[in-house]
Amino acid sequence: MRSIFVVLASAIAACTSVLAQGTANMRTHSISMPYIDDELQNRWFDFAGNTIINTNHQIRLTSTKQSQLGYLWSRLPLMGDHFQIEVEFKVDGNSGHLYGDGFAMWLTKQRMTEGPVFGSVDRFEGLGIFFDTYDNERAHRHTFPYVMAMLGDGTQSYNNDKDGSDSELAGCEADFRAKGHPTRARLTYHKKNYLQLDLMWRTEDEWDLCFKTHDVVLPEQIYLGFSAHTGEVTDNHDIISVVTKSIPPAAVEAAPQAPKTVKKSSGSGVLSVLFKIICAGGLVGVLFVGYRFYDQRNRMKRF
Repeated sequence: MRSIFVVLASAIAACTSVLAQGTANMRTHSISMPYIDDELQNRWFDFAGNTIINTNHQIRLTSTKQSQLGYLWSRLPLMGDHFQIEVEFKVDGNSGHLYGDGFAMWLTKQRMTEGPVFGSVDRFEGLGIFFDTYDNERAHRHTFPYVMAMLGDGTQSYNNDKDGSDSELAGCEADFRAKGHPTRARLTYHKKNYLQLDLMWRTEDEWDLCFKTHDVVLPEQIYLGFSAHTGEVTDNHDIISVVTKSIPPAAVEAAPQAPKTVKKSSGSGVLSVLFKIICAGGLVGVLFVGYRFYDQRNRMKRF
């Protein structure tokens, strides 16, 4: 019981520090080496399944073995309307092998519930971002690896056979797998304003905008999590570090408007055709009158 009070007191102190400073690291939702304490636990995160903690390297959600499942979840809900989460991760495996399936980053009301969506529960409520390395449908217009976001309402299902394409909020192509330099994702959220994901995968310290979407509202109580699974195809799915920050609110942006297409009414189309016919008829009439006049003058000259 005493340990619970200690955890709650630390969480309250961390939240107070965040509110006072406006921008500050949130220890309750950040994790780095060596990841665990002397009791082989982490104060702020739970891990389970096939997850392996290597205190000098990474949190390995799955290894290159079939039918594995692992996850890492925050113990406390992520509070605040404006925050930024930066994750360093690594996805790789044996060279030349058929690899998959990828891993997921979660901001959802559910936590630590195993399921078919990258190792976590389906029909979730909140945000799922999927770092997908295996093409199940083979009919997409984009290549893989692919990073996709889905905003779940608790009833909508993620379609594994279509790689979630029918429920995609936003996404981008990003060849983040098997890189020789750090790969990172940076998620920025401003409530009732916008959600933005930037990725570092081309080279170190070079960020690419993956997507920016407006008017996104997450549930009031969400937990931060990461999960991965393997089936017949496998990969190492590693979390190296997570840094979560409270950030000041950004200026409210209006969602970009889609360009409007002006449809011509059928009536205006008919009038346009009639006008062209009249013009053509008038031109033929002028040419005919001119020809008759020219022919008549030639005849008068002969006499």
